[in-house]
Amino acid sequence: MPSAEQFEPEIVAFSCHYCAYAAADLAGVMRLQYPTNIKIVKLPCSGTVDILYILKAFEQGADGVFVAGCLKEGCHFIEGNLRAERRVERAKNLLDKIGLGKDRVEMFFMSSAEGGRFSEVAREMTERIRKLGPSPIKGG
Repeated sequence: MPSAEQFEPEIVAFSCHYCAYAAADLAGVMRLQYPTNIKIVKLPCSGTVDILYILKAFEQGADGVFVAGCLKEGCHFIEGNLRAERRVERAKNLLDKIGLGKDRVEMFFMSSAEGGRFSEVAREMTERIRKLGPSPIKGG
């Protein structure tokens, strides 16, 4: 088993097209570094994320997942980000019940101009998951 320093978690970031994905793109343009273990999945809106997508990410080997949407009160699809937030909360409860742990999934809000915020979130999630260790269902 690799030590915490050697373990490089696989993290899936479900990101809305208008804000979070644009923020990730901006982070790249600004040459802000964030861990390369973040795999970004672009969604038309964070509100389209389904609990099944989150569970499937874990089933396919992710150690952590985050959903990133527009700022509250600033969603391009009115309340998509709030719908995503409710789904992430339900996913957290489910993950806790099945023994995976609610801390492996999180919701973040950001604007398209927050490349630094995306970079910060990517580092924060990587450190959090590194401390938790590999997913107990990884490879299963």
